[in-house]
Amino acid sequence: MTHLKILEQRLLWLSHWMIHHANHVRPKVDGIKIGGHQASSASMVSILTALYFSALRPEDRVAVKPHASPVFHAIQYLMGLQTRAKMENFRGLQGVQSYPSRTKDSDDVDFSTGSVGLGVAITAFASVVQDYIAAKRWGVGLPLGRMVALVGDAELDEGNVYEALQEGWKNDLRNCWWIIDYNRQSLDGIVREGLFGRIEKIFGAFGWEVIRVKYGALQRAAFAEPGGSALRDWIDRCPNQDYAALTFMGGATWRKRLTDDLGDQGEVSALIERRSDAELAALMENLGGNCVETMAEVFASVDHDRPTCFLAYTIKGWGTPIAGHKDNHGGLMNPTQFAAWQKHMGVAEGQEWEPFATVVDVADLKAFLAQVPFFARGRRRHHDARVAVPQIGFDTEREISTQAAFGKILDDLSKGDSALAARILTTSPDVTGTTNLGPWVNRRKLFARKPQADAFIEHRIPSTAKWEFTPEGQHVELGIAEMNLFLLLAAAGLSHSLFGKRLIPIGTVYDPFVCRGLDALNYACYQDARFMIVGTPSGVTLAPEGGAHQSIGTPLIGMAQDGLAAFEPAFADELAVIMGWAFDYLQRDGEGDPDERTWLRDETGGSVYLRLTTNPIEQPGKRQDDAFRQGAIDGAYWLRPPGPNCEVVIAYQGAIAPEAIKAAGTLSEARRDIGVLAVTSADRLNAGWTAAQRARSRGNAAALSHVERLLHGLPPHCTLVTVIDGHPATLAWLGGVQGHRTVSLGVEHFGQTGTIGDLYRHFGIDAATIVTRAKGLTHGAR
Repeated sequence: MTHLKILEQRLLWLSHWMIHHANHVRPKVDGIKIGGHQASSASMVSILTALYFSALRPEDRVAVKPHASPVFHAIQYLMGLQTRAKMENFRGLQGVQSYPSRTKDSDDVDFSTGSVGLGVAITAFASVVQDYIAAKRWGVGLPLGRMVALVGDAELDEGNVYEALQEGWKNDLRNCWWIIDYNRQSLDGIVREGLFGRIEKIFGAFGWEVIRVKYGALQRAAFAEPGGSALRDWIDRCPNQDYAALTFMGGATWRKRLTDDLGDQGEVSALIERRSDAELAALMENLGGNCVETMAEVFASVDHDRPTCFLAYTIKGWGTPIAGHKDNHGGLMNPTQFAAWQKHMGVAEGQEWEPFATVVDVADLKAFLAQVPFFARGRRRHHDARVAVPQIGFDTEREISTQAAFGKILDDLSKGDSALAARILTTSPDVTGTTNLGPWVNRRKLFARKPQADAFIEHRIPSTAKWEFTPEGQHVELGIAEMNLFLLLAAAGLSHSLFGKRLIPIGTVYDPFVCRGLDALNYACYQDARFMIVGTPSGVTLAPEGGAHQSIGTPLIGMAQDGLAAFEPAFADELAVIMGWAFDYLQRDGEGDPDERTWLRDETGGSVYLRLTTNPIEQPGKRQDDAFRQGAIDGAYWLRPPGPNCEVVIAYQGAIAPEAIKAAGTLSEARRDIGVLAVTSADRLNAGWTAAQRARSRGNAAALSHVERLLHGLPPHCTLVTVIDGHPATLAWLGGVQGHRTVSLGVEHFGQTGTIGDLYRHFGIDAATIVTRAKGLTHGAR
């Protein structure tokens, strides 16, 4: 235990010095506060010390609460896994990050955190994914680790935490720890009295064990003294605000308050008087979560795999001059306070960055650290070989929607025995059947750790859904919570790194409800998780259901979201080509040098978003040419190449294709050389264009993007008409590529009920409107 106490003090110092250095020592270059959350770090020091240096094993995974990142980085620095240069540049360019990041930090971050609540919930889904892998033939022997979240008590205000609790219960969650830093202070105030009593009941209702860690070793020893029970009762009754204020004011104030409330009781008075002001303050601040001895004992006492919530009572700012102050969430020790605290901590000037500056027996401590189980195997980032992608073919039908084609492609894969099919994990937030995953699930079944029979099959009740739960199943059923969908995709999309076993996660969701899970989608991409998200039906194609089920801005989300390649194919053969490419793209991990043909960084890989529709459209017949296949991947190809005197080009994206084709036919009766540009990915076209412009600005005059080559031969007087069943800004930028006059058609307002034809006309994205707008522009040009 001596080693843990030494480490606790070292981590308290290093984390706070790093923050102080960034705010008060490092030269200022602008007037922006750097910050760093000293108080929120201090409350977690004892917990993190006990966890990392006593409880964890190499197979365990941890999500550190955002505001405790300085302590996490200090742990890595102490273990030689982080550099001093990066520590000195905390919250600076190329320095350690404000919040732990898998992609931005060089130390061993398991789960990125930052958007509060999401780092908590992903641990539950990572545990489900771990069980999913362990149940498969190719996952036998996977060591089962605990998925651990270090949680700020204010994070429990986040609704996604409770959505995850429900999903965990449904999926028989195990091997999951949530450790709550119950300091009872948030940014705007003090946590309400008795709140956790209610939260505790919620955890219990979903099968969690709740362990309250309220008293430290000093307090428990004091409670055993004569009069100690009265002191314990007083602590239990003391309001949160009073306890925080008394902590800030210190030992003399503690003495007066305790004497006023408990004095003249003989034994209690003697208990108080036996201690100096400093000793009394140390006793009263020795809550369970600020006692490394207590936390280590509690962690060691858990001998089961049930989900467990530790309610660790702490003091915000523990061990520092700002402990307990209600403004300390974003507050910092000023230089005068810090200088006095440095003297108190015994750190000599010039020794601030020394990992073992105050340690008497450095060799002994280093010998202890060399035996710490969690760090014994070195860096814990795993790898798995890329899975070969079979030919993704598709027999073109006369009419089919892209949503139906997606279902058929997956069904074809489900019939085979490819390695890719074995690694696919599908999931959907209660829209499995209506997003065409049904055939896949019928063949590949649903996942559960224990088999569950389908009662409809047992009783021979006819149903198109033959859904059986089994450990071999490859579909994870989710309730209606899109945040959970993206968190599960994030966890599954990191499986190759977390568990050394690659998954190909595919999630389906109603396209307008992508927005419901947008925070978790961004969080998943920020971690570089690899998955395919299928948004369907998109646009206004669920016409009779009105605006609530019609998406407008999702193409812009696809363009704006980093780490996500967004596609909106119109035809089934485009979708087949794109999915074949995407299954490989999900697995890439190159260095990021751009492809000078497109100027896209495809070798880095990433996730993929497919925006599909329910609107069946006539297919173009068999197409085998390379220009079509490569163009579908790169973002666009000429469905109808323009002639040398082209006056109008109609550029469309998605299932609006028939309207664009029909309009081109009408226009060609009076105008020559009409071109039709089939855009499959405005996202990739735009990304390549902007990347090529950057390359030219850096001196590479020959840099040309795919879209620049496509539009290069158009005459200056040519007019572009862009059309999409989505926001018109998705394609409006095409006019800027070569400076052509452009009109952009799309949907800008909430949808109406009606037929698809009604709505196309209502929003002005039908063939007749396209023709009218094109004629008006070309007429005006003359």
